[in-house]
Amino acid sequence: MSFKLCSLFSGSSGNACYIGTEHTHLLVDAGLTGKKIIESLLDIGVEPQKLDGILITHEHADHIAGVGVLSRKFNIPIYANEKTWQAMEDKIGEVSGKNIRIFSNDMDFYIKDINIQPYEIPHDAADPVGFCFYHGNKKISITTDLGHTNSRIIKTVMDSDLVVLEANHDLYMLQVGPYPYYLKKRIAGSKGHLSNEAAGLALLEMIKGKVSHVLLAHLSKENNFPQLAYQTVVGLLEKNGVQVGKDIVVDMTYRDRASNFYHIE
Repeated sequence: MSFKLCSLFSGSSGNACYIGTEHTHLLVDAGLTGKKIIESLLDIGVEPQKLDGILITHEHADHIAGVGVLSRKFNIPIYANEKTWQAMEDKIGEVSGKNIRIFSNDMDFYIKDINIQPYEIPHDAADPVGFCFYHGNKKISITTDLGHTNSRIIKTVMDSDLVVLEANHDLYMLQVGPYPYYLKKRIAGSKGHLSNEAAGLALLEMIKGKVSHVLLAHLSKENNFPQLAYQTVVGLLEKNGVQVGKDIVVDMTYRDRASNFYHIE
């Protein structure tokens, strides 16, 4: 009974993540062109016309750019909470009424054999969420685009088998980088994005549950790079007695290509 995940794209230039089982195929966010997402799905062996739904975390362009196109082309339902729908409906073009699906935060629902729990996260959007996905006794969580973690978020995801966790920026690179002051303040703020160090500290709490795999996600092109994010998080874990590779597997997502394809058995 395999539970599958592959990050197609992850970063400020666009986000899309595939989650599936033998019978169900879902996309979390669709923040690139429909063409790029279709090509990436086909590359990992998923036919886009078989998608059972697209779930939206929030209405920023790097999460919704291709959702309207995909829904219209393949007749795919779009799932979002009410405030997110209101914030994005003018941006994604016309969507068939039967494909507008509204969920409530912290109330779980099913799409075929996957149970989905949306939970609130702190980000500068209308009503942003992360998602927990359950299939059999396995759990996958997506926790990106959040300015900070808290005990509620940690508790929500710490019993996951796999977590996709934001490691957006290196704080020093952000401080000395080319962004204007207001943007640096927003990114580093409590409703912005997690730094590499904040991701590592959050992960230290999460692995007190059963988290065995983490994919670092939503890396900034200007204020981070994969090796730095990886080394910062792994360094924090090992400094605190966690054996990376034995206690937990740390892997990466990428801005312009798919991650490794995970099968959680």
